[in-house]
This record gives sequence, structure tokens and C-alpha cells, in this order.
Amino acid sequence: MAQKPSIPKGTRDFGQQEMAERNYIFDTIRSVFKTYGYAQIDTPAMENLSTLLGKYGEEGDKLLFRILNSGDAFSGIDYDAFRTEDRERSYNSKALSLKVCEKGLRYDLTVPFARFVVQHQNEISFPFKRYQIQPVWRADRPQKGRYREFYQCDVDVIGSRSQLNELELVQIIDRVFKLLDVRVLIKVNNRKVLTGLAEICGFPDKVVDITVAIDKLDKIGLDAVKEEMLGKGLTPEAVAVLEPVLLLQGSDREKIAAMRTMMEGKSEAGMKGLDELEELFGLIDAAGIGSKVEIDLSLARGLNYYTGAIFEVKALDFAIGSICGGGRYDNLTGIFGLPDMSGVGVSFGADRIYDVLKGLDKFPAGLKSSTRVLFANMGSSELLYVLPVARALRESGVSVEIYPDATKLKKQFDYADRKSIPFLSIDGESEMQASTIQLKNLATGEQKAFPKDDIDGILSFLS
Repeated sequence: MAQKPSIPKGTRDFGQQEMAERNYIFDTIRSVFKTYGYAQIDTPAMENLSTLLGKYGEEGDKLLFRILNSGDAFSGIDYDAFRTEDRERSYNSKALSLKVCEKGLRYDLTVPFARFVVQHQNEISFPFKRYQIQPVWRADRPQKGRYREFYQCDVDVIGSRSQLNELELVQIIDRVFKLLDVRVLIKVNNRKVLTGLAEICGFPDKVVDITVAIDKLDKIGLDAVKEEMLGKGLTPEAVAVLEPVLLLQGSDREKIAAMRTMMEGKSEAGMKGLDELEELFGLIDAAGIGSKVEIDLSLARGLNYYTGAIFEVKALDFAIGSICGGGRYDNLTGIFGLPDMSGVGVSFGADRIYDVLKGLDKFPAGLKSSTRVLFANMGSSELLYVLPVARALRESGVSVEIYPDATKLKKQFDYADRKSIPFLSIDGESEMQASTIQLKNLATGEQKAFPKDDIDGILSFLS
């Protein structure tokens, strides 16, 4: 009995329609990246485990896919060296896996980017502006909207502390979603402001706990966030200091002014963060960003390597989590021996953007087929007649198909319809005698004959 074909859980096949739609997203994002001077790099699907381990926290380490060493990876292993003391036949699997697995699939694009910058620092020019559109892998439990293999679209500039870089990222976000015809809200905060909050409430050592709790405000609500902070050791008085900040309303300038009043003389880091926010919003106003951009003082972002501006993007007309996010980091390359190399970047969530475009019916019609014109197959002599025309059109950049079999015209019409091919050319004995090419626009029904050698006329009709 033949084995039923399948793929691993948490992975997906993408058919021609899905690939056309996904490439529409990737091509749109890529085109915007290029207009701001960002150039593409690729890094290997696998990295040395030493590069990946310890960069994402204990939970992240558990989600790394490890690659077994080639050959007989378990040959020569001294298993007694990996025995634990609690049970006679139990082994320290974590230590054993490091012995037999020296490589792993990349978890994200950020750590490989940091490794790339340090490894190639003498070959690249700073500030270094790069983008990557590649898959990443996580050994997560598959569920709706969460996969073990998915794409990230990252854009970063490293080697500059100028907030012009932050402005450019906001402009890139604005342009991408304008081209995709999706209304978005761009939320902005600054991690130094969050550090200031921890200082003014009297718990500067709890900044991570506070930011992790605040980051859940949209998901679990204010009361649950307050409970979590109390559970992390904050006093009711400290939580009372933070609560008005989470509820702060008004314009961006009013929010900054209110925070200045709270932090002045109490937190140097917090005041620096407010200065940076004020400068950035001055640039945003001058640039005339079309999308809605606002300060959200509850925005924290989960990754602790952010040190300055942080961003999160929400779709306004479709209920889903953030579809883009990122921020400023000051020492990401320090883990590989190149300290004080500040950078800033954002990542577009291609899979969630796909869900938004699908849900809002925003994909352009006719994406499925790149074929512009189909030549019907009317027989062997007719095939020889249209071959030079098909070649000339292809050389002019038009995507052309010739139906491979001389079969019923209805079948060939159905093929063009299923593939959304807009033009059909049926050339039989009468066209051969007149030395013409017959073209039909399948959407409008318009039909026209051209001299066989009038390629320019044919191209004009197809455009």
C-alpha cells in the first residue's frame, strides 16, 4: 500500500494562487525598501548553535530546531558522562544534544544579521542599510496563525544614532501599506520612557517585569496588568503611579508634556526618551506621513534588546495582532564582540499581512497567472505558423503560452479562464492565408486582427 503523502505539522504548501499573492506582498515591500537605499542580503538557513543559543532567552532556546551532525552523530559518545544522578538510566539530554548537534535552523533574521555585521565589518560601509526576506523556523506548538516555518521581512540600518533612520522606517511603513491599500495605525514609544517609569515608581530593577506586563495591556486589560505587576513584587503605591500613564489621553504633544511633569528631576533616562520622542514626531510632522501615527505609552515590545524608539503597526479595518514592529537597539552586535554599534529596524509580518489582504479582498485581480496571451493549438502547421510570433512577443517581455495539445477549443478556452489569462489568439487556416494574427480580449470580448509581422501593433493591443 502506497504511503499517504504529508508534510510536517506547522508547515504549509503554497499553490500558484497563494504564491502569486505572497509574491505581490514581497515585491511591494522590496520595492519600497529599495527606494530608501536598502540593499538585500541573505544568510544561511542554518547557523552554528553557538550563534543562536542564549540570544532569545530560555524559552527561545527550547524552540530552536537543532540539526544532527552528519554521519553517525552518536558514534563514540561516552553516555556515562551525560548520566544524571536522579535515575539510573536518565541522561542530560540538553548537554547530549550539544554534543551531537553543532548547527540549528535560524530562529529569526536579527541575530544572523548581527553575526553578519560583525563577521563582515571590514567589508561593509557604515551606516549599513540592509533588508532580508527569508524563512525562519521555530519548534513551536502549531496552532491557528502560528507556524513552525514562516517568513520575515526585516529592514535595518546599523552604525548611526540619527533619528532620521527612525523617520525613514515610519515612512517605509506608511508607503508599504499605502501601496497595499491597507489603513494602519503606527504606534510609537521609547524604551527609555519605560525605564523612566520604573524609576519614578521606585522599582528601577523591575523595568523588564513592568514592560512585559505593560506589553499585555491590549490583550488582558488594565486590571490584569496591575495584578501581574503586583505579582512581580511591585507595591500598590508603585502601581498607582503607573496607572495614570497607561490611561493617558490627548495629543502626542500633550502626552509628552504630561510625562515631562511626572519625570522631571526624577529620571534622566525618562527625560532623554521624551526628548527623542519629541524630536521624532517633529520629523514625522515635517515629512507629512499619511498614515495615523501616535504615541502609545503602554507600548513595550517584548524583546529586551530594544533601547530607544519602538514601533508597532495595527490594521485599522481588520481584527488581527500587530502586522509590523521593531525598534532601536544599541548593542546587539556586542554579543559577537563589536560593542556600541547602534541600529534600528522593523519587521513586516508577511503571514499576517496576507491574512489582512485576504480578509479585506485587497489582492489585485489576475495575480494567479503571469501569462498575458495564450496561443490556441489548431494543429501542426498552425503551430509552426505562430511559433515566430510567440518568440517575438517573449523577446519583447510579454509572457506567452502555446497550448501544448491540438484539442477542442472549449478545453483551451477553459484553460485560459482557469489561469486568468486575459488574451487568446486563435489562428487557423484563414489567418495563415491572410498572414494575420487574431487576438481576443477575453474580458471585454474585443477582437482584432494584425499583420503577422506587426509586433508593435500586437504589443499595443496587449498593453
